[in-house]
Amino acid sequence: MAAAPVAAGRFPVVVYSHGLRSLPELHAPLTTRWAAAGFVVAAPTYPRTNLRAPGFTRADVRNQPADGWRLIRHLVRLDAHDDPLAGHLAVDRIAAAGHSAGGFTTAGMFTSGHSARLRSGIVLAGGGLAGSFAGPPAPLLFVHGGADPIVPESVGRAAYARATGPAAFLSLPGQGHGEYLSPGHPGFTQVLATTTDFLRWTLYDDRAALHRLPADAHLPAVTALTTRALPD
Repeated sequence: MAAAPVAAGRFPVVVYSHGLRSLPELHAPLTTRWAAAGFVVAAPTYPRTNLRAPGFTRADVRNQPADGWRLIRHLVRLDAHDDPLAGHLAVDRIAAAGHSAGGFTTAGMFTSGHSARLRSGIVLAGGGLAGSFAGPPAPLLFVHGGADPIVPESVGRAAYARATGPAAFLSLPGQGHGEYLSPGHPGFTQVLATTTDFLRWTLYDDRAALHRLPADAHLPAVTALTTRALPD
């Protein structure tokens, strides 16, 4: 609710990027649950790729990582001004996440020399852009449907292979481009739990969440988890 009071304390931030011809509110079943778990979710509407964009062009995806960084800089300034969220944003603990083109956008934010404010990333049904994963190693979680007809799982796995830091890949065999992001659909419970565990580990340093992650991700015949270089 827009008029809801701001909770006491400082909270890590998740910058969430929507896909082509989408809107932030269409991802609310996931992002509102992240907010309930203790994160401020900042979900921009990208001007050239959203559902209602008058000048829609998929080519603008290559510019969206820079847009994401502009949003982060705006949030840093916002935290120091007279705003309801001032004093409540942990702007040194930020994650990027996104679906489809938003997943590519997320990967593109992890380039050479990126700020240490950006602690981790979640790529949902996406892959890498030119220059992705060249910066300081950061934990990354990839989530992909095994039968995705729009962005094949092989694209996500190639990005996973390029990631230089701790990484995990949650596959949903037989699923498509994002139905697992809808409550009630097979795999939604596991995707929600896995992504929340990952965010709590990387932004709150919650080792209990890291240790829960493999079990929370596991549902025979629905999900399969691969990990690399995660801490013990």
